Amino acid sequence: MPHVPVILAPYAALLALLFVYLSLRTIGTRRRLQIAMGDQDHPEMKRAMRVHANFAEYAPLGLVLLSMVEARAPAAWLMHGLCLCLLLGRVLHAWGVSQTQERFQFRVAGMMLTFTCLAGSSLFLLGATFAA
Repeated sequence: MPHVPVILAPYAALLALLFVYLSLRTIGTRRRLQIAMGDQDHPEMKRAMRVHANFAEYAPLGLVLLSMVEARAPAAWLMHGLCLCLLLGRVLHAWGVSQTQERFQFRVAGMMLTFTCLAGSSLFLLGATFAA
């Protein structure tokens, strides 16, 4: 019987909802500040755009790697661990950078967790590939 991915789906759904939230928040900032395009050198708009863009830069790669890991049917604990690293990493990073007085410890923790997911997934896939 072929492996049916079941662990990644709820994490992917939560990440998608976080992306929608960040998108709506960026749109709301645009409306409030009346900025249709770009950032007009407004610090609040720049911050909202970077939080949104950073998520868009890292989450898709994480999800692609995680889907390839899950296709290899790893231990459930490993899959949950990698997924939690991506989810918590993206939440912590977005929250930390969103603060006007930026909380660097949350930004750093968020990036460390995100990199743990990316590197861990990559190493797992390389190991699985060369072990086969």
